[in-house]
Amino acid sequence: MTSRQFSTAPTRRTVVKAAAATAVAGSVLAAAPSARAAGGPAFLHGVASGDPLPDGILLWTRVTPAPDAVPGSGLGADTPVVWEIAEDKAFSRIAARGTTVARAGSDHTVKADVRGLRPATAYFFRFSAGGGGAEDGQGVLSPVGRTRTAPAAGASVPGIRFGVVSCANWEAGWFSPYRHLAARADLDAVLHLGDYIYEYASGSYPTQDTVVRPHAPLHEIVSLADYRLRHATYKTDTDLQALHAVHPVIAIWDDHEFANDAWSGGAENHTPGAEGPWTARMAAAKQAYFEWMPVRASTEGTAYRRLRFGDLAELHLLDLRSFRSEQASVGNGAVDDPERSITGRAQLDWLKAGLTASDARWKLVGTSVMISPVAFGALPAHLLAPLAELLGLPAEGLAVNVDQWDGYTDDRKELISHLRDGAVTDTVFLTGDIHMAWANDVPVKAATYPLSASAATEFVVTSVTSDNLDDILRVAPQTVSVVAAAAVKAANRHVKWVDLDSHGYGVLDVTAERSQMDYYAVSDKTDKGAASSWVRSYRTLSGTQRVERVGAPVR
Repeated sequence: MTSRQFSTAPTRRTVVKAAAATAVAGSVLAAAPSARAAGGPAFLHGVASGDPLPDGILLWTRVTPAPDAVPGSGLGADTPVVWEIAEDKAFSRIAARGTTVARAGSDHTVKADVRGLRPATAYFFRFSAGGGGAEDGQGVLSPVGRTRTAPAAGASVPGIRFGVVSCANWEAGWFSPYRHLAARADLDAVLHLGDYIYEYASGSYPTQDTVVRPHAPLHEIVSLADYRLRHATYKTDTDLQALHAVHPVIAIWDDHEFANDAWSGGAENHTPGAEGPWTARMAAAKQAYFEWMPVRASTEGTAYRRLRFGDLAELHLLDLRSFRSEQASVGNGAVDDPERSITGRAQLDWLKAGLTASDARWKLVGTSVMISPVAFGALPAHLLAPLAELLGLPAEGLAVNVDQWDGYTDDRKELISHLRDGAVTDTVFLTGDIHMAWANDVPVKAATYPLSASAATEFVVTSVTSDNLDDILRVAPQTVSVVAAAAVKAANRHVKWVDLDSHGYGVLDVTAERSQMDYYAVSDKTDKGAASSWVRSYRTLSGTQRVERVGAPVR
C-alpha cells in the first residue's frame, strides 16, 4: 500500500548490517514453542501447506538444526527430514511418505510437493528430523498440520469457502484475525492477497509510539539474510502458525514483500546508492519468499498462476509487482499511457486467455491492488471526459492512488473490454492492499455508471493489522469515517460499501447461484485476545455482474 497517500510515508532509513539483529532474532525465536532434543533439531516456525490441487498439496516447514542456526545466519548443518501425510491424525493410515534435506542454502526450509492424493480430501501431515523417521521413535517431530486437496477439475461441486486476508503488519498489532480463521473448520483454503510481511525499519510504519511489538531485524530489510529473518519472525506468531497448521494457504505478493510501491525497476522505499541495486534486492526478496511460503516452486520468479476447484470456480492469481511500469504522478494524464502496464503484456494475455477458456461457473481473480476506479472530481460526468482530454488529465478523473489499476488505465480498459466483448460473466475480483473493506461493481464506464454496464464485481478485504483511517488520524472509529465513506460513494457510484476503520478478514462463500463475501472485524488489533464479529455481507448473483447487500453471513 502507498503509505504516502495518508502523509505518513517513512523517511529514508540508514541501512545497518544484518548481523546486528542476531541477538534480537535469538530472543524472538527462543520465545517460540519448540520440540527439540537436547542440542538437536527443532521446528520453531510451525508447519504449513498451500496451493491445493485435486491430487496434491505442497507441504512446508523450517528446521532449526542447532540453537545458533537462526534464519538468515547461514549457520547449521544440512539436516535430513522425513515428511508424512496421512488420512488420520494418529498417522495409522499413511497416504504418502518421503525424505528431503533442510539445507543452509535454502535457510533450512523444506517443501514437499506431494502428489497421488485423493481429491476433495482432508489429510494430516508432519515432519521429523534428527532420526530415521517418525516411526522409529528417535526423530524430533514437528507439530501436526491439517490440509485439504481441491476437488477434481470436472467434479460437480456444491460450494467452496475461502478465508480472505491481507496486510499484516507485525508491529501494528496482533494477528487475531488469523486465530479466528484457524478456529473455523468450514474453509477449503485461505487466500492471502499480499503484504504478508512488511519491510520497514522498526518504528517507521507505524510510528514508534504505536508499535505493539518490535520485529526483527530492527532495521529496514534489504539483504537476503534480512528478508529471511523477517519472514521467520512472522512465522513465530502463534496465531499465524495456527492458521497455517489447519488450512492450506494460497498466497500472492504485493509491494511490502519487497518494498513500498515496488515496480519492475525500483520502489518508492528504495535508494539504489544507499541500498544497492534494485535487481539484487528484488531477487533476495523473492528467494526468501519462495523459501518461506507454501507456494509451489514451479511458479518461482513470478507469482501468477491458476488453481481449479471442480466445475464451480477457477482462481486466477496475479503478480502485479514484477512486471509493472513505474507509477505515474498523481493527477496527470500519464496514467492513460498505453505503453505503461501494471501486468506486463504476457501476464495480461495469459489472464485474458484463461478467463475466456475457463468453463468454471465463477472466474475468481486474486489481485493485490484494487481494479475498481476511485476518482474525485467536482465536474459533472458529461464535462469531465472532454476537459480531461483537453487538459491532459486522466480520462476517468483524478486518481487517488496511482499504485492501483487507476494508475494503469489502459490495462484496465483492455481487460474490462475483454470481459464485456467476450461475454465473460461471473468474474469476481478479490483484493487487498488498501486497509479498508469495499464492495464494488466494476463499471465499463465509471463516469456514466449506473447507466453503463458493470463488467464484473470486486470484494476488497481490510487489513489484518495495518493502519487505516482511524489509526492514522488517531481518532475513535467512526469519528470521521462516516463522512469520508459517504464522500467516496457519492463520487463513485459503483462503490456500494466501504469501511474505513475496521481490521479483520473476509469469508468468501461460492455456490452456483452466487458468490458472497462476509466481512468480519476484530474488536481491537492491539489486544492479543481480540474478539471477532460479523460486520456486513455482499453477494453477486450469477449472471448479474453487480453486488447487493445481504442481511446475514453464510452459516
